[in-house]
Amino acid sequence: MFEKRRWLINIALVLSVLGFVGFSMIPLLSSTFQASQSASSPSAAATAPTSRKADLEAQERGYTLVLQREPDNLTALQGLLETRLRLLNEFKQGDPKDLIDPLEKLAKLRPEQTSYAVLLAQTKAYLGDREGAAQTYRDVLQAKPGDLYALNGLVDLLMRQNRPEAAIGLLQDTLKAASQANQVQPNGINVVSVQVLLGEVYTKLERYGEAIATFDQAMKADPQDFRPVFGKARTLKDQGKVTEATQLFNTAFNLAPANYKDQIRAQISLLSTPASVTPDPIIGPSTTPVPQTPPSSSP
Repeated sequence: MFEKRRWLINIALVLSVLGFVGFSMIPLLSSTFQASQSASSPSAAATAPTSRKADLEAQERGYTLVLQREPDNLTALQGLLETRLRLLNEFKQGDPKDLIDPLEKLAKLRPEQTSYAVLLAQTKAYLGDREGAAQTYRDVLQAKPGDLYALNGLVDLLMRQNRPEAAIGLLQDTLKAASQANQVQPNGINVVSVQVLLGEVYTKLERYGEAIATFDQAMKADPQDFRPVFGKARTLKDQGKVTEATQLFNTAFNLAPANYKDQIRAQISLLSTPASVTPDPIIGPSTTPVPQTPPSSSP
C-alpha cells in the first residue's frame, strides 16, 4: 500500500511539472452543474463524484477511439494517460499496467521531453519490472546525462535495491563527465544539483563526513543556492549538532524561494523534537528546465 501511494504521488509530481495535471485536458463540468454545485445542495454533493467518474470514463473511451484511428495522436495519448491516472487516483479504478502503452508511445514520439520516459520507468518499477525501469532511466541518461529526474529516479531505485555504491558511482561519474558535457551543451549537467543529490545519499548512509564535504563543494560552487545549505543543515541535525544546524537552516530560509520557506521553517521548529520526521530532500526540479506540454483538446 505504501509503495502504491508513493508511486502515485511521484507520478502526480512529475505530471505537475509537465503541466498537464489540472483540468486542461478534461472538460470542466457544465455551467448548469457548476451553478447547482455552488448552491451546495445535498443532491448536487451526492451526484458530483458519480458525474465526475462518468465524465472520466467517457473521456477514456473517446481518447481510445481516436487512437484506434490515429495511433500516434499526441493529444489523444496525453489525454488517455491523464484520464487513466485520474481514475486511478480519484476512484481507484483501472490497472497501472494500462499506463505502459501510452507512456511508451509518448516517450518514443517525444524523446526530447524526457519526463514521459521517467514516468514510464516509475511505473515499471512499481509494477515490479526493476530491470526495465533501470534500463529506461539509463536510456534517458545516455541521451541526456544531466537529466535530474532520471538521475534521481535511478538513484532511488538503486538505493531501494540496496545498491548504494552503484548509486554513488552513478553520481560521481556524472560529476566527472560534467565539464566536458557542459562544453557541448552549457549547463547540460547541473553540477550543484548532482552534488546535492550525492550529499543526500551520503547522509542516508550516515557517511556524514562525505556528505558535509559534498555539500560544502556545492555551496562553494553556488553560494546563492539554498539547497546545499539546507542539505548540510539536515546532515548536521542528524548528527545532533543543533546549534550549527539551526544557523544553516536560517541561512537556507533566507536564500530559498518562497515556495520552500515553509518546509525549512518546519525543520527549524522540529529541531528540538526527538525522532522528528525528515521530509524528502529538495533537489533538482527547482533548477531543472520545465518541459512544456502541447495544447490538447477533447476527442
